[in-house]
Amino acid sequence: MPSFLRSFDGGRMKNFHLNDYERAFGNWLIDNRVNYIAVDEQKRAAFGHSNFKSFDYLLNLSGQQTIIAEVKGRAFKGTSFAKLAGFECWVGTEDVDGLTQWQEVFGSGHTAAFIFAYRIENVDVDFDGREVYDFNGKKYVFFCVKLGDYRKFMKVRSPSWKTVTLPAEKFRQCAVQMQSVMV
Repeated sequence: MPSFLRSFDGGRMKNFHLNDYERAFGNWLIDNRVNYIAVDEQKRAAFGHSNFKSFDYLLNLSGQQTIIAEVKGRAFKGTSFAKLAGFECWVGTEDVDGLTQWQEVFGSGHTAAFIFAYRIENVDVDFDGREVYDFNGKKYVFFCVKLGDYRKFMKVRSPSWKTVTLPAEKFRQCAVQMQSVMV
């Protein structure tokens, strides 16, 4: 295994430069018995593609393609999931380019995707039947958008910041909760 990839022993995730959203998602993977490898970004140069923006996880879903996952943490400040409105889903163009390059490196059998990890900011939220994950006293919801769908529908958000986003209706169309991805 390349040194920039690190797996875990089934316990809680160890911290190797992960943010709260990535740690919450990693622990969700453990709790849901998803086989995965996390990327240690400080060691990825050893793989020989150090000019590519790194991804966060390789997820092996039993009998399915491996997902090359880039986790994007966002706060959800709304009060209802009923129409999937109010979800920030912007990313940097370097995130899109990096995932595209990694998709080419890994080839068939791998699907690149953004995992949007939303930390719930309000105490009283109607989750509209969606699964909520508790981690370190906070609530999270995880949505997956495949890179191909994101690229097809993305719009420029800020040219100066080099960010893109999905229009709300396209997010509703493309985003699936992680539990659905595992089926």
